[in-house]
Amino acid sequence: MKSDTKPDVCVVGLGYIGLPTAAVIARAGCKVLGLDVSQDVVDTINRGEIHIEEVDLDGLVQGVVSRGLLSASTRIAPADIFVIAVPTPFEKDGEGTHAPDISYVLAAGRAVAEVLKVGDVVILESTSPVGTTEQLRDLIAEMRPDLKIPGMTRDTPDVSIAYCPERVLPGRILEELTNNDRSIGGITPRCARKALAFYKRFVRGECVTTDARSAEMTKLVENAYRDVNIAFANELSMVSDRMGLDVWEVIRLANRHPRVNILTPGPGVGGHCIAVDPWFIVHGAPEETTLIRTARGVNDRKMSHVIARAEALVEANPEAKVACLGLAFKANIDDFRESPARFVTSRLARKFGSRIHVVEPYAAQLPIEFTDTGVTQIDIDDALETCEILIVLVDHDVFRVVPLAERADKLVYDTRGIWPDQPRVVRDEDARLALTA
Repeated sequence: MKSDTKPDVCVVGLGYIGLPTAAVIARAGCKVLGLDVSQDVVDTINRGEIHIEEVDLDGLVQGVVSRGLLSASTRIAPADIFVIAVPTPFEKDGEGTHAPDISYVLAAGRAVAEVLKVGDVVILESTSPVGTTEQLRDLIAEMRPDLKIPGMTRDTPDVSIAYCPERVLPGRILEELTNNDRSIGGITPRCARKALAFYKRFVRGECVTTDARSAEMTKLVENAYRDVNIAFANELSMVSDRMGLDVWEVIRLANRHPRVNILTPGPGVGGHCIAVDPWFIVHGAPEETTLIRTARGVNDRKMSHVIARAEALVEANPEAKVACLGLAFKANIDDFRESPARFVTSRLARKFGSRIHVVEPYAAQLPIEFTDTGVTQIDIDDALETCEILIVLVDHDVFRVVPLAERADKLVYDTRGIWPDQPRVVRDEDARLALTA
């Protein structure tokens, strides 16, 4: 591949990160093949449509597909750059921690290895435990003994292998893929430089090169840091409930200190990053991660705390209909992975059945766990007209803008603090119920 020629790119995995990444690369003028195991996903993209909710992604995908710059397939093909963006889930083990599952990464590596040629670059973007990029290298070396592999030869290697994690916020993925800084870790410095040249084609933020293991750890540390800080806010909210205090008022006043910045509590922590990545660090160093493990426990325990408070409120008002507002793991997206709102609502659904109504504007239908519970999905207007109890679990904009006049007579449990003007008597009652739950 000549330096002045735009490379052909293959993006393996067309989910929440892979599809936007493929579209942004295609927008930069590279011809991109998106690879996915789902025929439905492939067919959808080849029609110029999308299967996920993300701001401005639909128009971008339609444009690059119509220009012939992006296509999708279930079969891999040769390319110059391979970007692996597949999931890395985790499984609970027998020691009270969670073991990362990199089988999707290795499966993607096997597919890529089959079509690698001299001069190609392989970049892993999937959030991964430290050492995964080296495992990917070893797999490629085993499958392709005809190639000189970086870090395993004294000669100039035939291919380059690097790690570059995404660093984006759902709802702003396209903007942040372009403007955020990137940490690019190579198996060797030469590998990092090869990957750097690729990312500079479409990234305006600063691209910093390092080694692969440091880049892997950096991504995990970023999300563990946020998890620990959210845990402090969530623990503070549980302490405030016990003492009958308004946690939002306490945080507002404390944050007036010039060196204090307490985050916003919620019903727990969700998503595929913050709720998952800290376990990758714990798994790698179980004896040295007391704080990180404890923070994970606090954020998981907050869900049980919310369930107990919500159940007490519902049981104290046996004739009242209940609206649970939101299922997504954060505001204004359709992503329900590891969502505390989804977990809380499903628990209430199993206990109270048809008394529970779900308001989730980003879901066409309820997830499978609500089947046969008697729960119905309604919109926010129906909830305000028919439900006496409102349990706020997600801070969607459509919930935030509900004026006091439409909810002043409701019993409200607001886990997100979106309605600070809600009558005080209701919030005091919530605190009393928590103490007796």
